[in-house]
Amino acid sequence: MNGWNLGSASGEAGRPAVGAARMTKRDLVTRISNEMGLTQTSVKEVVDRVLKHISDSLADGDSVELRNFGVFTTRLRNSRVGRNPRTGERIPIPPRRVVTFKPSKSMAKRIESLDL
Repeated sequence: MNGWNLGSASGEAGRPAVGAARMTKRDLVTRISNEMGLTQTSVKEVVDRVLKHISDSLADGDSVELRNFGVFTTRLRNSRVGRNPRTGERIPIPPRRVVTFKPSKSMAKRIESLDL
């Protein structure tokens, strides 16, 4: 096992399958701390600051490119009509901004090579 927490998601689109490993921020901090010989407190501060800068850039409408990892961007989702699953009633869904992620070629290649 890889030391990650086990997920329990339903396997829906965009979510890990049942039993798939999931890395949390705490797991990331612990791994980096152990690998680098740094305190978990100092590593957590750096991870928090990195995530804050990524979030701030996206909130400002900028994209964030991390070489050999991928690119985070925001885009506008158009308004659409949805349905209440219980009543079948049509409900207008307003447009909104969403964050998208496009993996780098090297990451996409690693993901594609995973066993099914």
